[in-house]
Amino acid sequence: MTVVRRHTTLPARDTTEDSMTAAPDDPTAALPGHPPIVDLATWQAARDELLVREKAHTREGDAIAAARRRLPMVELDGTVEVVGADGPVPFLDLFEGRDELVAYKHMWYDGTPHQGQCEGCTTTVWHMKDAAYLNARGVSFAVLTSGPWDEVAPYVEFMGYAQPWYSVRGVEAPVGRNMGHIVCFLRAGARVFLTYSTTGRGNEPVNGSMGLLDMTPNGRGEDWEDHPEGRPVIGDGREGYPSQGRQACWYWRTDADGNATWGPTSRPVPQWTRPGATPVQALGRHGHHH
Repeated sequence: MTVVRRHTTLPARDTTEDSMTAAPDDPTAALPGHPPIVDLATWQAARDELLVREKAHTREGDAIAAARRRLPMVELDGTVEVVGADGPVPFLDLFEGRDELVAYKHMWYDGTPHQGQCEGCTTTVWHMKDAAYLNARGVSFAVLTSGPWDEVAPYVEFMGYAQPWYSVRGVEAPVGRNMGHIVCFLRAGARVFLTYSTTGRGNEPVNGSMGLLDMTPNGRGEDWEDHPEGRPVIGDGREGYPSQGRQACWYWRTDADGNATWGPTSRPVPQWTRPGATPVQALGRHGHHH
C-alpha cells in the first residue's frame, strides 16, 4: 500500500503574548535605576531584617508618645473670641463639648486668590478633611487661620472643607499667631489648657501620603533623602528656588496639565479637583503670609 504524505503548512505562531510573559534569559539581571532582582526567599530575608528595625522604630515612637503625654500644660483664656461661620464665638466652643481639641493653624496670604494660598498648609488640612475617628475617641478638630473671615469663608467653600474653620486674626498665641503648627488643647470644665504643639516635619503624621511614599522604592523623590546610587531624579527644581533638583515638596503644586511646578500657572494639587478650578496665570501673592 502506498502511503501518501500530505504536508500542511501551519500559520506562524503569534508570539506576542509569549514575549510579554516569558521570563528573561537571566531573571536576576539588573534593571538600571531599579532595586536588585532576587528570588522570593532572598527578598523575604531582607524584608525580615528590616522589620526588626521597623519594630524598634515603632517602640521608640511609643516611648516618645508616652513622654508627650507627660508634658506639663499651660492654662489660657478660653473666652477669647475667634470668628467662624456663625460669627464670633469663644474659643471654648471649638471643643464642641469634648474634652480634647486638635487644631491646625493654616497660614494665610491676605488679598490672595485661592491658587496663591499655602500649599504646605493645604496638604496638611486636605489629609484631615474628616475627623470622624477623632470625634469617636472624644477629640474635636478645627482649623485656625490668620486670614480675615471674609476671605477665608469663600476659600473654605471652594475647597469643599467640612471641618470647622475659624479666623484668629489679632488673637495672641497659642490660639493665634505661629501658623503652620498642629496644636493640642485640653478642657477641664470651663478651663482650657495648651498641652502640645509641633510644626515642620512634626506635622508629617497627619499626611498619610508621605507615609505611603516612604514605603515605595523611589520615596518622596526629594533631594534630602538617602537614595541608592543610580536611582532616577524624579523631581525637578521649583521655580524661584535654587535649582538643585528633587527639592522638598516639589509635587505639591501643578499646572492645569498636571505638570509639577511652583510657577505662576500652578495651584496646590487638590484645587484641580474642585468644581470651577480653571487655569491660572499668577499666584497673586503680595508679601509674606501671616
